[in-house]
Amino acid sequence: MADVQSLRALLQQTSIDDHDEIIKACNAILKKSKTDPEAQHIKAVALLKQDRFEDAIRVIEDGGHILKQRASLEWAYALYKSGKLDQAIEVAAASDRGRGAKHVEAQAAYRAEQFQRTKTIYEELYGDRSASAQEHTDLRINMTAADAQRQWAGHATCSQRPRPSVDDLEVFETTYNIACEYIARGELDQARQLLGRAKGYLELCKSSEDLSPEDKRAELLPIAVQELYVALRQEKLDDAEAIAKEISISDHSDRPFEYQSRILNQNSNAIELLVHKYDGVARSTSKLLSQQDFATLSKDINSLSVFNVAAYTRNKTGRTAINQTLSLLEKRPFDIGLILLAVKLYIDEGNVSSAVSALESFLKRLSESTSESDQEIRFNPGLISVLIALYKLQGRKRQINSELANAAAYWRKRSQQEQPSSLLRAAATSLLQSHDPSDLRTASEIFETLHAIDPTDRIATAGYVASHATSSPSRVQNEISTLSPIQDLISEIDVAALEAAGIPSTCAPTATTSRKRRSEADKEKQTAPKRKRIRKSRLPKDYDPDKKPDPERWLPLRDRSTYRPKGKKGKQKAAERTQGGVVHEKAEETVSPAAGVVQQKSHGGGGGGGAKKKKKVKGKR
Repeated sequence: MADVQSLRALLQQTSIDDHDEIIKACNAILKKSKTDPEAQHIKAVALLKQDRFEDAIRVIEDGGHILKQRASLEWAYALYKSGKLDQAIEVAAASDRGRGAKHVEAQAAYRAEQFQRTKTIYEELYGDRSASAQEHTDLRINMTAADAQRQWAGHATCSQRPRPSVDDLEVFETTYNIACEYIARGELDQARQLLGRAKGYLELCKSSEDLSPEDKRAELLPIAVQELYVALRQEKLDDAEAIAKEISISDHSDRPFEYQSRILNQNSNAIELLVHKYDGVARSTSKLLSQQDFATLSKDINSLSVFNVAAYTRNKTGRTAINQTLSLLEKRPFDIGLILLAVKLYIDEGNVSSAVSALESFLKRLSESTSESDQEIRFNPGLISVLIALYKLQGRKRQINSELANAAAYWRKRSQQEQPSSLLRAAATSLLQSHDPSDLRTASEIFETLHAIDPTDRIATAGYVASHATSSPSRVQNEISTLSPIQDLISEIDVAALEAAGIPSTCAPTATTSRKRRSEADKEKQTAPKRKRIRKSRLPKDYDPDKKPDPERWLPLRDRSTYRPKGKKGKQKAAERTQGGVVHEKAEETVSPAAGVVQQKSHGGGGGGGAKKKKKVKGKR
């Protein structure tokens, strides 16, 4: 025992940079005392220094509860580096190792795409002014990175980003992160300027020794990639080509986030469908979907259902796609991707009733399930919002109130962190318009809860005041002063323009079945002959619709006023037909006064007896 204590004291007093030697010394102690927590702890740290994270986890977990509690920070870090993110978050959150454990928890949450949790932890650390200036700078960088990722992943709630501070724009990391957030918002001009600014900071660092050449290249790569994306979005192809030549990703091995992998997989499936590889897409998607036996909100699984239908129908839409979707829905009755696709296809066909019926049947199946996860999906805010939108198209206000009330009742039983504020806000707003006292009471309770959670929520505050205005006005006196005055809300309304415009009709006009006599205008409109549409192939090549047609076009060519015969004899004959011309006695000519057409009587020759009248042949058009 004395030898073990002396060896332990020697380890405490010495500084060894060779971690293999430290591990050998610890193993010597552990041979004599297998449960020595200090030797196990030191060995775990040495293994972490060598990036042997799995070995470190095994040493800590074999050490029992005492070592897990003592080396909780090292344990959480090893789990994080090994990709066991959920367990790392749990261990770090339960650790009592202070700021270090908080940093590990935030990093693990970031990698697990829990960006809101990451932002909350960093804000808590940033609020502690005991940290050093360097740590505060790192925290600002990480906070802006979390904001950008929240925006990319579609988790951000703020519609507009606050203007970046001067301090944020003096560091290239924060400048780059803010640029990424602008890209995710679609504000490409601001993003391009900030990317150029971040690149300029790195160019200035080339003359300094703050970053090695390898680090500078690693930092310039993501900036160049974002610049390329912005140039392509703005259709600046020459700039994009120049930027692409500077990018080399042969040695780049970063693992994409889940939402990035999802987009890459969707692009791959879309390309396969475009090149008509339907059977391959159908087999691969069917294999993955067959492993899913229950309802899920996973975007990956639900998007696969859409590609699966597209592959089976050969990219067809309409009734063919609807029939295929319904057929697959019978085999996978809890597939959310299929039911949403069916609703979309029905809406495209203008069949709202069938869309409502299909979604109601799906939600009924979830309601009848005994699984708690199915019940949670039944009242998912996304599915509820789709159903409410369909009810609004049909004008079914009673069903809207009933559905929102049921959803609000379900979520109010859950913990406050799990309650979807957007759904509760919509439910309370709808119930506040009801005449049922129980609905009004429920709306009042929901608005009171929402206002207590976030007093700055203006909608919740307005609903809280409105719901208590008649029953207990004294409770909301302080909140009334925080609302915008009515004069400010209506200051930009042009009353004269509204009066001149009149009241719009909100209901669709109904077809009348009255048999009253129609007005003369209606009769004329109904009895007016429809203009005959002439096929293009029947029209002359030089046809001009604006040119008035010749009124004599139906007469034979020689009988038209524009006729000019060719040759000398023809001219003499034409002259003889003119007024005042020479009349020959050999031929008797009479002119029909009605038609103005010359008729000649020819005396019979050798064939028949009496005089025969020659029939005129109509001239061709």
